[in-house]
Amino acid sequence: MGGWSVFVTCCVWAIFLLALFGDSLASAPEFDPYKVLGVSRHASQAEIKKVYKRLVREWHPDKNKSPGAEDMFIKITKSYEILSNEERRSNYDRFGQMDENQNFARAPQGFRHFHDSFYFDESFFHFPRTSRDFTDSKHHLHYNQYITEVLPASFKRPYLIKITSEWCFTCIHIEPVWKDTVLELEPLGVGIGVVDIGYERQLANHLGAHRTPSILGLINGKVTFFHYAVVREHLRQFVESLLPQKLVEKVTDNSYLEFLNSWHEENKPRVLMFDVASNIPLLYKLTAFAFKDYVQFGYVDMGLTQTSKVVQRFNINTYAPTMLLFKENTDKPADVIQARGMKKQIIDEFVSNNRFLLVPRLVNQKLFDELCPVKQFHRRRKYCVLLVTGEGEQFVSVNEAFFDFASSNTKEVVRFAYVYQRQQQPLCDTLLKKEDTTPPQVVLLERRSATGRVLYRTVTDGWNGSDDDKHRLHEQLEILQRDPSYLTHDAMLPELNNEFASMFLIQWINAAYDYLSQFYFDLLYSNWREMMPVLSLIFSALFILFGTVIIQAFSESGEDKPTKQKATDPPKTAESSPGQESTSSRPPKKNFVEVTELTDITYMSNLVRLKPGHINVVLILTDASKQVLLRKFAKEVYSFSGSQTLHYSFLNVDKHSQWMDSLMESAPDARPSDCLDEEEDFTSNKSDYTGHVLALNGHKKYFCIFRPVFTGEEAECSRWSEEDAPTAGPSKASRSRSSSRQKATTLEIHHKLDRLGLWMERLMEGTLPRHYVPAWPGLDTITPQK
Repeated sequence: MGGWSVFVTCCVWAIFLLALFGDSLASAPEFDPYKVLGVSRHASQAEIKKVYKRLVREWHPDKNKSPGAEDMFIKITKSYEILSNEERRSNYDRFGQMDENQNFARAPQGFRHFHDSFYFDESFFHFPRTSRDFTDSKHHLHYNQYITEVLPASFKRPYLIKITSEWCFTCIHIEPVWKDTVLELEPLGVGIGVVDIGYERQLANHLGAHRTPSILGLINGKVTFFHYAVVREHLRQFVESLLPQKLVEKVTDNSYLEFLNSWHEENKPRVLMFDVASNIPLLYKLTAFAFKDYVQFGYVDMGLTQTSKVVQRFNINTYAPTMLLFKENTDKPADVIQARGMKKQIIDEFVSNNRFLLVPRLVNQKLFDELCPVKQFHRRRKYCVLLVTGEGEQFVSVNEAFFDFASSNTKEVVRFAYVYQRQQQPLCDTLLKKEDTTPPQVVLLERRSATGRVLYRTVTDGWNGSDDDKHRLHEQLEILQRDPSYLTHDAMLPELNNEFASMFLIQWINAAYDYLSQFYFDLLYSNWREMMPVLSLIFSALFILFGTVIIQAFSESGEDKPTKQKATDPPKTAESSPGQESTSSRPPKKNFVEVTELTDITYMSNLVRLKPGHINVVLILTDASKQVLLRKFAKEVYSFSGSQTLHYSFLNVDKHSQWMDSLMESAPDARPSDCLDEEEDFTSNKSDYTGHVLALNGHKKYFCIFRPVFTGEEAECSRWSEEDAPTAGPSKASRSRSSSRQKATTLEIHHKLDRLGLWMERLMEGTLPRHYVPAWPGLDTITPQK
């Protein structure tokens, strides 16, 4: 054992010394992207891109069969990845690094040369190469490339994207399955992408991929993660599941006529694909997805007995896959291809060349732009012959005559189309308004700009489908091809309506269904990182919702407390007139005013312990004036009942005769000065406080007082306005005090609160005089009723 310890120690020291003095050791030349591309260190991005394109064409393994072509191609791709990204290029220029995951500091030369000086046989440890091979290199995606190329292309074909990194050992195990899947699916039309999370962190975050390895699918701009075992068959099924349902309709003897005759409703050619397979081949589904906006696809399984009639009807060779394309004529196919090994390129070219009907109907702006493109060069003029017609039975013969004429005049420079006036009213009005004609009419037009400018001319004498009309149209087309100035009218066409666009509600339901299905899928597989923003939004909304309900419940229970308190007393609520004119801009909260009585029970809560900022407006009354004053009081303060800081009460001086006197003694400045001067009158006669209103601030211990205003002759001490300022003159002091001792009539009591509304306005403004008290007097003394 001692010998082994010495040996291990020597090895460790040897490695350490090699690291320190590694500069003197011979090492393999370093990878230099500038040398690989043959550009200077000051080369611009345009120069680098130009050289890269040239070298890629020169060293591509499909064109260059030399033994080192593949390795050279990988080096060229790797070099371009470094130099095309300004951040990675800067890191390489400064530190000689090519990996963003490494620290931005140059490693010691000894360690770097030591690493390059030793050769490890990877096959000895059964480790394959961890660097990207040729397959991954040509499919490597950049963020800008994904946004500008891959994302728009996902509406025509699905993408299978792998998320990997340089030192992902789990990625090594799935690499053989990934290569076989790419070799199988890419020729069928599936897009392939590889994202190195170390180089393209921004793209990985955009896709929502935060771990390696990950495989995801992209279709119609929507990302879906693969959550099953990485097996070739599972990946194939995953790609197939990304495609929309019912892309290809299964056709039998009973349904093929209905399928072919429905070209008129959908305004699309029909393709029948014949093959011997119970399941529709993936190649056909991918083709149907790529041309879903132009052609409707049907599939006939020639191995079934239910399809023998349709196979015999079109004389199909059962030993080779066949594709028939039908346009307006459903009895005879417009084009046919048949081959034992159907290739994607052949099928795409076949469908692309026949993606329009012979006379298609203009149903949206996109179709109009493709059928009648804008003139680019003088020798590439394209003219549109447009039939403006209707949908009724009276137009059937007219439309069929136009179709017959179009089938016999198939020239490349002329495109035939028709439009329904009811569906495209703005377009038809623009083309027919100058001639003041009605459908059916034939219009010759040439588009001059993408904004809608056209030159056009209406065919003379209309269109009835007769032989004379056909002859006349043929002559005018000949003149137009010889003399483009034959089009005399100029107009700006409006954008066409999309006749096949689904309703907003249906679009919203479909979007909601996709969102909920994706949410369920993520929840099922615990994809918490991607779901965290959604969960946060949901819980925030629930928290706000329940918080609002709870706060409202507590506030309502707080408002109900006075009602519960009043259950022990007779109801003291006065109704207000809905039609009363309001002098306040504050809208009332209720259609009545809650007025509670100040008693020994409610005195503490409604005055002494009142919340800061809250004011209790108290009406002073007697048993005799109770009903009249309460009704008038409620009417005057109704417009202020919307304020949450005002509370309304009344005090019966027949029950609590000492309270008002105690309050006035605590605040002498609140007593009128002329009444104070007459001591014998004050002492011999008890003051009448009926109709007075007090605004009591229980927290700050002050009050404002309203003294009643009479319309007739009253006592001097009682003729005080709500402004709480003396306005009586000397002449009024000479009046007889006998009138103050008279019992107030019902009319006089009713008028005591005439100016209470103005006083309430000043109370809300805070301009009333305040009278402070050291402490609130109690309600201990209760005067028995006489």
